[in-house]
Amino acid sequence: MTPYRPSVSTPAQLSAPGWLEGEFGGLRSSSDGSDRDSIPYSLKWAFTSDWGIRISGEAVVRDTLVASGSRYSFGDTAFVLKRRFVAGHQGTWGRLTNAAFGLEGGYIAPTGRDSSGSGAYTVNSIFSADAGVWHSDTNVMGTRLTAADPGLGRWQWGWASALSRSVTDRWGVVGELSGTHQTGTSDTAQVLCAGSFVLRSGSVVDGGVARSLQHAGPITQVFAGITVMLGRIR
Repeated sequence: MTPYRPSVSTPAQLSAPGWLEGEFGGLRSSSDGSDRDSIPYSLKWAFTSDWGIRISGEAVVRDTLVASGSRYSFGDTAFVLKRRFVAGHQGTWGRLTNAAFGLEGGYIAPTGRDSSGSGAYTVNSIFSADAGVWHSDTNVMGTRLTAADPGLGRWQWGWASALSRSVTDRWGVVGELSGTHQTGTSDTAQVLCAGSFVLRSGSVVDGGVARSLQHAGPITQVFAGITVMLGRIR
């Protein structure tokens, strides 16, 4: 099991080759005068230990505005191809172990009801490693919009850096800082704290909270979810 939830960053490691792994959850984002509830999902399949694909999105989205009430829609869908590169000698790099780089490239299809119909292309560079009991994931990502509002840049850049560790055989914790930059709008940054628990079935449940460090974007996010093995494809 290789959960990518609940952090913004993703690890360089892939899920077990040949197994379809699913992630499902609930997310509430609250800002001044509005709430946004969604059901994010992700389906991951690695066909080798170094190559894999991922499909993710939001199955249902509910926007609630004080003035106009609730509105339901669907989210966009992301298709991602991933490649892992082992760093150093079998993942040993100085005092780091399980060190690896990752590269993701993808396309966000405008499947949501409120989408502009233009889509976007994404690229993400990853470095993951263990240092003692701590595991770290650092991502630098770019999203190229095929269309943008006047005054906004076509590229949105993002970064995320997470530290996680196991507290017991079944409990784990993660903390993360992340943010975005796009010409023509305010930068964003947020801090995330979460915990995870391994069920006896091998599934992993998680829950936590994220808080914006600026007023741009959602102020508070609360989330929970689960990562499960859905079955072997080959």
